[in-house]
Amino acid sequence: MDLLDKKYLLAPGPVPVPPKALLAMAQPVIHHRLPEFSAVLETIRADLKYLFQTRNDVFFFASSGTGAMEACVVNLFSPGDKVIVVRGGKFGERWGELAETYGLEPVYIDVQWGLPVQVEVVKEVLTTHPKAKGLLMQAHETSTGVKHPVAEIAALTRHTETLLVVDAISALGVYPLPMDELGIDVMVAGSQKSLALPPGLSFVALSDRAWKRVEEAKLPRYYFDLRKEKKALGRSTTAYTPAVSLLFGLSAILKRLREVGLETLFAHYARLSGACRAGIEALGLELFSQAPCEALTIVKVPEGVDGLQLMKLMREKYHVTMAGGQAKLKGKVVRIAHLGYQSPLDVVLALSTLEMALSELGYKLPLGAGVAAAQKYFLQEV
Repeated sequence: MDLLDKKYLLAPGPVPVPPKALLAMAQPVIHHRLPEFSAVLETIRADLKYLFQTRNDVFFFASSGTGAMEACVVNLFSPGDKVIVVRGGKFGERWGELAETYGLEPVYIDVQWGLPVQVEVVKEVLTTHPKAKGLLMQAHETSTGVKHPVAEIAALTRHTETLLVVDAISALGVYPLPMDELGIDVMVAGSQKSLALPPGLSFVALSDRAWKRVEEAKLPRYYFDLRKEKKALGRSTTAYTPAVSLLFGLSAILKRLREVGLETLFAHYARLSGACRAGIEALGLELFSQAPCEALTIVKVPEGVDGLQLMKLMREKYHVTMAGGQAKLKGKVVRIAHLGYQSPLDVVLALSTLEMALSELGYKLPLGAGVAAAQKYFLQEV
């Protein structure tokens, strides 16, 4: 890389990867049917249970997080099954698209983008559709920055026949989501978020009652067949060729998470997101989410500023890659991620870049105010 062209990645996936994980992934590749690989796999199995806070196995695939979402649909349901889908952003829409693709009957709870789903609305829909086989939702809706009330909804579903299936791709490891304690039936995740790895691994964890549904489901499945993976894990191997190098990196990351502890990890993300929100408010800018999550901060592009030009300027002149809006939010918001290998100074960098780029585009704001607010936040939180 050119010395004058240092790049910074502050998008919500892919995310910056720590050097120890990069070095682990640079190890010579070993054959995945050897005892040496089985030993790595057994350590990963135990550490994933710790991360998901479950006593059950966590399955993984060589795919993006969408692969894990698809695995949930094909392993849990049968053609014509009714499922409730919380649709309040791009990834809520993805649950619905998957359900429709496989011939399920989705009942949509449409939520205004930027707002969390209301527990009372979910309760009403569950009462109206008591035979619904599943409730599919996000923990964090990454396209809007919204944090949905998963714990409260789990309290509604755990005593029904409806399985709670949670996309925690941007939430796992970011805030407390104790799967077994809350009664979440299925939780999915991906490697390119809080796990601080490149894209390419997805994860699925299931409760005991969800596993019973796996045995009964009638949808076709091949690569994503969890029954095959369960048998393979029983032999300390995988059903198909795994992403060996990514798993070396995963093992290094999970070891570090054990050393640090989940509570410290959760506090880290709360601190980064809290400081970023403080900086945005000090600049007089508006947050998009009315229930902001800890994984990323989403800022409305101010009136009179071309949002696409703003993103391009930050990326091409300042070499800082954040994320723009998706679908109907394209050009209207900036998504500043706090995921992966980040520290308080990454928040300062993000705010400084945003300040300079907005100023360069003619938007009047107090230069340095956002940075100063974040600095004060961090100093108070020490």
